[in-house]
Amino acid sequence: MADRVTAGPKESPASIREAVCVNTRKIFDSCRDKDCVDDLRVYPTESSQSYIENALSIRPKSARLLSVNVSVEPVSFNRGYYTVDCTYFYSISGETFPAAETVTGLCVFDKRVMLFGSVGSVRTYSSDGSAEGGDDLPVAVVSAVDPICLHCRLSDAETVIATELEHRSIPEEIRGAFDEKLIFNDTARRWFATVGQFSIIRLERDTQFVVPAYDYYMPEKECPGAITDDPCTLFSRIHFPVEEFFPPDSISEAEDYRSLK
Repeated sequence: MADRVTAGPKESPASIREAVCVNTRKIFDSCRDKDCVDDLRVYPTESSQSYIENALSIRPKSARLLSVNVSVEPVSFNRGYYTVDCTYFYSISGETFPAAETVTGLCVFDKRVMLFGSVGSVRTYSSDGSAEGGDDLPVAVVSAVDPICLHCRLSDAETVIATELEHRSIPEEIRGAFDEKLIFNDTARRWFATVGQFSIIRLERDTQFVVPAYDYYMPEKECPGAITDDPCTLFSRIHFPVEEFFPPDSISEAEDYRSLK
């Protein structure tokens, strides 16, 4: 068995100055997903609903991720595993036909995954109040990009199944992201959207590691004094945006995930 590395100064040919003990979060499990969510109910703004009532159809324009609410619960029959419940809140924009009016609304997507988060029984407290005691659950982190609005459709009220009429509990900060009041009650015509969502979900826990330290870090870049500089002087430092005038011959997959394969 290899010798255990301890914190402290080291003599190493790899220029390692010392082994340093750090406290950070370790990722115990993670997953990535590419969700195509069909027929999400869109709750429109008041003015948008008036346009929807008189429209024949609606086409998608854009979608924006407003927020994700995340909660973690242990799985009782599988020790060390947890369910991660994610609620995505989207702002969806579309255009009606034939009036070509822009309509906006909110839609909600619920997702649940199960990941390994290890076990623990400690309760952590901090003098600065940054950590509080409580159940020793792992921390769930969701990384997501703005969704792609793939399709929109309108439906008359009598053709909607009962489960689609379920009212949602929407946080006030989400309601506040819209300029107008949202319509959540039953309406004669309803708006549905299909969105594509890319996301990465992971479970993390605080833990301690011994890592190699090569030296203290000293920034090499000087802090620019932009506040007192003349505006024309600042403008002269900006590189000419050649790429904005000449479109590229190709876009790699990493640069534009919205491109079709």
